[in-house]
Amino acid sequence: MDARHVGSGKVRELFDVGDDRLLLVASDRISAFDVVLPQDIPDKGKVLTGLSHYWFEIMEDIPNHLISALSEDLPDVGMDDLGGRAMLCKKAEPIAIEFVVRGYLSGSGWKEYSSSGEVCGHKLPEGLTESAQLPEPILTPATKAVTGHDENITEGQAAEVAGEATYRTGRDYALTIYQRATELAAERGVIIADTKFEFGIYEGEVILIDEVLTPDSSRFWPADTYEPGGPQPSFDKQFVRDWLGSAGWNHEPPPPDLPEDVVAATRQRYLEAYERISGRPFDSWTKEVSG
Repeated sequence: MDARHVGSGKVRELFDVGDDRLLLVASDRISAFDVVLPQDIPDKGKVLTGLSHYWFEIMEDIPNHLISALSEDLPDVGMDDLGGRAMLCKKAEPIAIEFVVRGYLSGSGWKEYSSSGEVCGHKLPEGLTESAQLPEPILTPATKAVTGHDENITEGQAAEVAGEATYRTGRDYALTIYQRATELAAERGVIIADTKFEFGIYEGEVILIDEVLTPDSSRFWPADTYEPGGPQPSFDKQFVRDWLGSAGWNHEPPPPDLPEDVVAATRQRYLEAYERISGRPFDSWTKEVSG
């Protein structure tokens, strides 16, 4: 069967390559506030794929969709430069929920807590400050919007969408992965403040799909400068969000152009995220998959 392009996301291209398989290609596009920005971030797609591959291997006891990222195993889909940015995957039916795990109070969680003292139905202690560590990680699900913004929902609402048993399985996997990942990252001087996971159904089983614990799906903070009470420096696209805020953008298309220095600084943060967490130089990833 010839490869068939079946979808374009904000960052990824998806191809049906037959035999119940998909090819997931991560571009260098970057989005913020659900809008794709005009400039690419060089090597970003390879960082997302390399880190996802790293975590899939670390969490190999959690069923996932990865078949191979080796260049020799990738089918021809008419695109150049697939090495390091593409994964051959099982074709799962996505669950229409984002499984967001928060260990710290930031982003939309902080905004919701500030107004209600809760996050997605979780009542939290009084007096927490921005970026404070939570007493324990919480699962705060969100809808997966095809267009526009995802919306935070309660766990009860998420169970209604996904089905109780399916939601509970995904929830247990998400919390387990987050706990194990935060322990490993802490050894390397990185705080994983929050992250989102996606799951799908494959042959009747809930499996981990899409990307895992990347700078696009997570907030990574340097542990040595962590100080609750305000925003934190990060190894993720928060740097771009902050610049867009300072530029006065209202989060509606079209977004402003990113200056060259912002593009370069963002690329460096993505590379540092890969190298800090994986414990290896970035160029080792492309060498690994190219054989």
